[in-house]
Amino acid sequence: MHILFTRPLEDSHEMILKFQSLGHNISHLPLISIEPLKYESLNYFDFKGILFTSSNAIKYLDTKNVDKKMICFCVGSATEKKARSFGFQNVFAADGNVNNLKELILLNFNSSDGELLYVSGEIVSSNLDQQLISEGYNIKRIINYRANPIKKYDEDFIEKLKLKMPDIVYIYSQNSAINFLKVIKDYHLEGLWMNTNLMCIGEKTSSILNEIKWKKIFLFNSGEEEFLLYKI
Repeated sequence: MHILFTRPLEDSHEMILKFQSLGHNISHLPLISIEPLKYESLNYFDFKGILFTSSNAIKYLDTKNVDKKMICFCVGSATEKKARSFGFQNVFAADGNVNNLKELILLNFNSSDGELLYVSGEIVSSNLDQQLISEGYNIKRIINYRANPIKKYDEDFIEKLKLKMPDIVYIYSQNSAINFLKVIKDYHLEGLWMNTNLMCIGEKTSSILNEIKWKKIFLFNSGEEEFLLYKI
């Protein structure tokens, strides 16, 4: 199958190699770039747990003064893998979405256990911190990166894509969906996706692209990309 990945290359590289080894034809059209942001200085010993809803939140956190034995909650397996690679030892991973992550926290960390640190990007799909506060938790959110839209694309790549449209497209965030829709409209690709399966993380992400006619839309959690191939 012809598969289009849309994350930055650093985040897609491992998946691209894996899918190529399975015999698939891979195209890569990154829709966003990641910009680290400065954040306030913290005394990490004030916190008894830490939450991550993306691998980039870990990547752009200065972890040298963080207690790696602190309980660490991750949204999914990819984020868990990144956390462990940075030395976190007491890691709990949800099934890939924020609702599951919230339930995981409620089951494994009492509101009386102490303050939680939530590290995230500028735009998130769900206000996890406010949901936990409403459950009686003490939580502080810091923002350490921003997803910026790619503004210029290789027109030769777009022309080649028109000649051989992908069977599958993976979209990982609302930001990516917004920019993908802009690419589709800017390059007049609206009517070319009827034989393409759209794979999106979350209903909010897929809803942005609902105006385009797809063969089928699937929702998935990060880490389920290969599994989805067998549902088509």
